[in-house]
Amino acid sequence: MTKLRTAFYSGSFDPITNGHMDVMRSALIAFDRVVVGIGVHAAKKGLFAFDERKALIEECLAESGLESSRVSIVSFDKLAVDAAQQAEAQVIVRGLRDTDDFAFEMQMAGMNSTMRPDLPTIFMPASAATRPISATLVKQIAAMGGDVSPFVPAPVAKALANAQ
Repeated sequence: MTKLRTAFYSGSFDPITNGHMDVMRSALIAFDRVVVGIGVHAAKKGLFAFDERKALIEECLAESGLESSRVSIVSFDKLAVDAAQQAEAQVIVRGLRDTDDFAFEMQMAGMNSTMRPDLPTIFMPASAATRPISATLVKQIAAMGGDVSPFVPAPVAKALANAQ
């Protein structure tokens, strides 16, 4: 019996951006299943609650034509390596936009590999079109009344407009 290859893709996804969707698309090409881990921490107040973020991701998946049946969405409030292990993932997927991301992600991957040597981190580079996008900048643009539609899927643009 062939073992199902599962990737754990973690982040705040507050909100999910075109860059996140780009990484998810790549992960679905490389792996049989992707578990999206939405980090939730009582001390950090996000713009959207977990249930809203989950619903937005589901809407974006449906709209994108990606195989949503191969994606599951979970919340976690512990170490990503522990959440990945709980999700029975064989790898952690991380997106890279630039050299700043690379430096930070390499440090995190090194720490994670010390804690869980059997759980490698795989980097997925962002496409040229999505490299400048960050959820933080998207929220700032939306808060100032700017058009975020070039940076996020349509369901997210609508949710951000309603949140203001």
